[in-house]
Amino acid sequence: MPSLHRLFLVSFPPIVLISLYYLDIWPDHQLRTYLITSSTSVYALTRQRLHPHFSTLSELVSQYTQGQAVREPRQFTRHIVAVGDLHGDFPNAMKVLQFSGVVDEFGNWTGNADFFVQTGDIIDRGDDTIKLFALMDKLREQASAMGGVVLSHLGNHEWMNAIGDWRYVYPTEIETFGSISARQKMLSTGKIGRSWATNYTVTSRLPLHPSIGAPNTPYPPSFRKDEEGEEPPLSHSAVSFVHGGLSPTYGDLTPFPTKINELGTTLLRKLQRRTQPPPHPPNPYPGLPVGTTREEAALYDANGPLWYRGWALDPDEQVCEDVDEVLKKTGTRRMVMGHTPDFQGIVSRCDGKIIIIDTGISHAYGGALSALSIHYTLTPVAKEAGEDQKWIEKEVVSALYVDRQELITVGEREVFGDFSDYKQMER
Repeated sequence: MPSLHRLFLVSFPPIVLISLYYLDIWPDHQLRTYLITSSTSVYALTRQRLHPHFSTLSELVSQYTQGQAVREPRQFTRHIVAVGDLHGDFPNAMKVLQFSGVVDEFGNWTGNADFFVQTGDIIDRGDDTIKLFALMDKLREQASAMGGVVLSHLGNHEWMNAIGDWRYVYPTEIETFGSISARQKMLSTGKIGRSWATNYTVTSRLPLHPSIGAPNTPYPPSFRKDEEGEEPPLSHSAVSFVHGGLSPTYGDLTPFPTKINELGTTLLRKLQRRTQPPPHPPNPYPGLPVGTTREEAALYDANGPLWYRGWALDPDEQVCEDVDEVLKKTGTRRMVMGHTPDFQGIVSRCDGKIIIIDTGISHAYGGALSALSIHYTLTPVAKEAGEDQKWIEKEVVSALYVDRQELITVGEREVFGDFSDYKQMER
């Protein structure tokens, strides 16, 4: 006969499992799952000696897991923080990252944001180029370790420096590299240049929910349309980010962002692999490298995504008429960009469909310290058996400043579908 303590070891884990499963006596879902796993392990070891004919618990655990998914669809949340042009100012960049909750007082990733997006122009007009790019690399690694993501973009000033156009480079900034040649090497084949090639894009498409893919999943994708020919309900629940702007007449917009980023990759490779020309000024402007294609050249012209200013400068009547077609082509609901500064604060146009986040953060401009915050939630609504699952999709877009927060827009709607399989922290 087995001793009482052995009988207890055999009987206690099933009691824990059954109680947790049927009574939900512990509200913490993760801890409840941990207790089930631990109890299962203890039970498996003891029953081998005492009760070899006991049925396994795997079926019960499977029923529990599946039952929780069916009975308790979970709210999904995603928090995005985006920052515009930094232009060589490390102290002001740190202030923005701290009051927006991206980093703590020591400059380390906090995990408060799921995504941090920087829209380019880290370089020029200040001395802190090396420190700023090192910070971005550090945050990228820290975010990845904690389940977050840093999305980085090359602005027109990064491209100017890659070309050899140093009109806005301070002599004191060159000194931080040691010499002109050391700076050229660092930006081409050195640490900063390698990071540009590996971690930076021209533009990005960030889905607000993982059911429509990971960041930079191309649009239009191979969505399987329903019988009415409609796309899935969240197909345009995404935001585009770029430095300059996505012109309505730009010829290589789709598939988005794949086509643009492919052109950026090939052009940057040509620039970094050529013999670095003497910088302009005082030397002649070097221009794009030999072998640049027409499409690559268009990427860098005034109508391309690096330089376009129409969304910031054209009249409301024109931009609000044009924006919907671009959003439709890119599979997004709003566009976020930098490049054209407003020193008073973040600019929203066409009810938040266009958001310009360059506020002159650098001391070179003396503008407002700012960040953009996007809080997204997809919340299940209680339903009767046999009904389609209804969700409330909500997006709150705000401008963050040192001393205040200003609401830009709130979007809310009902959607129907099965989104319960997507994990909260899936990236």
